[in-house]
Amino acid sequence: MKRILASSPHSQEAYALVEHLQTYFVKHLDALSAKLGASKNFEPVEWFRCEGENGGGVRYVASDETLFNRASVNVSQVQYESDTTKGLASASAISTIIHPKNPYAPSMHMHISWTELKDGRGYWRMMADLNPSIVNETDTKRFSKALEVASGDFFEEGSAQGDRYFKIPALNRHRGVAHFYLENFNSGDFNSDMTLAKVLGEVVIETYTAIIDTAISTHIDIDKDALDKQLAYHSVYLFQVLTLDRGTTSGLLVHNQNDVGILGSIPSHVNRKLITSWIDNMTPPQDALLKGILKALPKEDICYVDDVVKQNLANAVRTHYQQHKEALSLQAQGNTIPTTVNNHK
Repeated sequence: MKRILASSPHSQEAYALVEHLQTYFVKHLDALSAKLGASKNFEPVEWFRCEGENGGGVRYVASDETLFNRASVNVSQVQYESDTTKGLASASAISTIIHPKNPYAPSMHMHISWTELKDGRGYWRMMADLNPSIVNETDTKRFSKALEVASGDFFEEGSAQGDRYFKIPALNRHRGVAHFYLENFNSGDFNSDMTLAKVLGEVVIETYTAIIDTAISTHIDIDKDALDKQLAYHSVYLFQVLTLDRGTTSGLLVHNQNDVGILGSIPSHVNRKLITSWIDNMTPPQDALLKGILKALPKEDICYVDDVVKQNLANAVRTHYQQHKEALSLQAQGNTIPTTVNNHK
C-alpha cells in the first residue's frame, strides 16, 4: 500500500517542512533516551487514508518507558486533488505530544499545519504549549521567552489566542502555563510564513528538550506526592482534549482511519474518580459527553488507557457530536474557528 501525496508546490514544501520537524524532534528525544541508558528509539507506525488514495501519515511512538509516559510525533498529509466533491486540496501537519515519566518534566504539545483549498486560499495553524504537572517558573519563563524570540511580531497575538484556546471554563483553569496559537494564519507571503513555522518548530523542540534534560537531571528521587500531582494533571489533560479540543474532535469527525493516532496525546493513566467529580461542572449536552467518556474508560479508580480504550474514547466523542452538532460551538477556539470538518465534505 502506498500513500499518494499532493502535487501542488506549496503542499509539497509544507509536507517537507513537517517531515523535517518530525525527524528533528525524534532525533532530540532519542538522544535524551540514550543519555538515560535506554536502547529503544521511537518506532514508526504508518496509516493510510482510504488505502493511501487520499494520503495518510506516519507517527513515531515512544518505546522507551524509562523516559516517557506517552509520546508520539505525528506527521500526515490528507489530499483530495482528484476528488471534485471536496473543497480541500490538501492538509499537511505535524502534531505531537510528549508526556515524560518524571512528574517534574512538563508535557508539551505542538501542532504546525498548512491547509490548502481548491479555490486558491491557504492558511497555517501554529500551536505550542507547555503543560506541567508541577509548575516550575523557570521552565515557564524559558519556554515563553523561546516562543517570543521565535515568533517575533506575532508573539502577542499568538499568546492571546493560546490563552483563550486552552482555557478550561468548567475547571476555571488553563491546560498549561505557556500557550501560543495562530489560527487561519496567512501574511500573504508563503515563504515568510513557512520560515516562521520552521523557526517556531525548531526553537520549541530545542527549548523543550533542554527543559526535560534539566528536569530529569535535577529530580531523580520521586515521591508519591509528585506522582499524585502528575496523575491529577494527566486527568485534566484527558478532560481538556476530549471535551474541548477542536482539533482532536475535527480529526475524529472527518474519518475513523487514525483514531488511535489522533488520541496519541492521552496519558497512560488517569484518575476516574477525579474526572467523575467534574460532571456537575458541565452544561448540557456536554455532561452527556463526559458520561460517555467515563463509560469508555475502565472501571478502576486509576485507569490505564491502552489502544482499546483510546478506540472506545474516540467512538464516544464521535457519537456525541454526531448526535449533538450544536455542541461543536462549545469547543475551544482562538480568534476564528477553523473550517476543518467542512473542508472534508
